[in-house]
Amino acid sequence: MRKFFTSLFAFVISGLAGGLAAQWLAIATGAEEEYILVFMVSVLVTLIVTFVFFVAQFMADPVAAVARAGKWLLIMLVVLLALLVALILYADSSSAVVKKDIPIVAGLGLPGLVTIVIHWLFVRWRVGRGSIKAQVGA
Repeated sequence: MRKFFTSLFAFVISGLAGGLAAQWLAIATGAEEEYILVFMVSVLVTLIVTFVFFVAQFMADPVAAVARAGKWLLIMLVVLLALLVALILYADSSSAVVKKDIPIVAGLGLPGLVTIVIHWLFVRWRVGRGSIKAQVGA
């Protein structure tokens, strides 16, 4: 039950943090309808990250599994963003179109980064506390 509530609270906290980062970017860049995609992707990233960290808590060494999951999620986010930037640069060679797409790419990257880091910090803290209690009780 502890693992379920850890994932639930991490989902709420990291989703809120990612949503706030997306909202801040939308206000800072003066975005309009295109940021609907950013908010939808932010929710999708939060769901995927929650599932990955939930499964990681059931591994034999949950502290190491959570660390590996966080590292690989960050690597996958950076690779996907690099592929998106490469696609934008390859498809549109004019600098005006590329400048127009920069807020969307930042909006897809920063909230995802914030979501992963906040989720990882919370789950790592809760898993670490659980393993200390298990060692003391054993």
